[in-house]
Amino acid sequence: MNTCSYFIVTLVAIMSLRSVEGDGNSAERLYDKATFETTVGTKDHFVKFFAPWCGHCKRLVPVWDELGEKYNTADDSQLTIAKVDCTIETELCSTHGVTGYPTLKFYHDGKEVAKYKGKRDVETLEKFIQEQLNPEEDVPQPPEPKHGLYELTESNFQGHIAKGSHFVKFYAPWCGHCKRLAPTWEELAQGFQHSDIVTIAKVDCTAHRKVCEQYGVKGYPTLKFFKDGDDVDSYRGGRDHASLKTYVTKMTSAAPQGEAPPPPQEAEKPADAQPPSPEKDAETSKVLVLGTDTFPEAIASGTTFVKFYAPWCPHCQKLVPTWDELAEKFDKVQGVSIAKVDCTEEKELCTKHDIRGYPTLLLFQDGNLVEKHSGARSISGLESYLTSKIPKVEL
Repeated sequence: MNTCSYFIVTLVAIMSLRSVEGDGNSAERLYDKATFETTVGTKDHFVKFFAPWCGHCKRLVPVWDELGEKYNTADDSQLTIAKVDCTIETELCSTHGVTGYPTLKFYHDGKEVAKYKGKRDVETLEKFIQEQLNPEEDVPQPPEPKHGLYELTESNFQGHIAKGSHFVKFYAPWCGHCKRLAPTWEELAQGFQHSDIVTIAKVDCTAHRKVCEQYGVKGYPTLKFFKDGDDVDSYRGGRDHASLKTYVTKMTSAAPQGEAPPPPQEAEKPADAQPPSPEKDAETSKVLVLGTDTFPEAIASGTTFVKFYAPWCPHCQKLVPTWDELAEKFDKVQGVSIAKVDCTEEKELCTKHDIRGYPTLLLFQDGNLVEKHSGARSISGLESYLTSKIPKVEL
């Protein structure tokens, strides 16, 4: 075979391999290094790292094309389906830890958040995508007090202060004033460790900066009093034990027996206080509010779609208007109910149903759990899902 013939045969072989993934007809995006670095951070991405000669990659092509057609052509899509040819973009693939083909990775805000390792059919991949687009918020573990003093973090702060009264010290370990206050703060916590209405807590602002920024902490130590999730007062009095104890007593009316403190004045709510949970403003909502006593009867017959939530959970707050709209749509449908359970109030009920993240959406029929919904949480997605579960329903 002469040189010219060899070149032609080689070129044809290369083109046949490239045609599998690089013919430009499919809807998913083919990224190079520059495109990857400038685009992946703009929205969520599900990326296939592949080699044209790889047999598994070839079998995945029609599935990936179908996903690309669905997500890349929709105007309101939250996701881009993309691919990277590792025989060309070797440096990019090496940077992202690709050691085998195909490798499928999900990116959020430009960062890898999950590597897919499941079956490569459309249905299973779709389920994975929806789980990434609609993540359940982990239930933060409640903090354990040490001699009555609670150490709060970014993950458990909102859950801890959601109910009741809490006196919180925001501090930095290197701060001299904070160091001098530390033993007094511990003494204060010990004095109230058996109280049912107030906790004494602290937040290290060098480790949990977001919490401190959220509440406008600009100096250390900053002492704030919270009631039912709201920042109601900033303490500016003396930092001796007697002054701090008197302040807590005043704010909670929890004076030791025999003392009669003056009635606590209602503190003015600061302008930057967190708004009340949208779940509380539901006078006109068609959503059933269920508790331990009403739950069994409510789900006993027909179809009941239940949202288990926590008022402080951002994903839950985002879902509120959609859940209300869903209840409106099914309000006239016989045998169908849309309901919700506040897990901060109904802990036993939520534990019984193994609720481990918020929001969790469970479908019940005639008193029995059918399944957990893990698909899209848009109004169209939820409406289609529920309609498919009710036989012969006309809307």
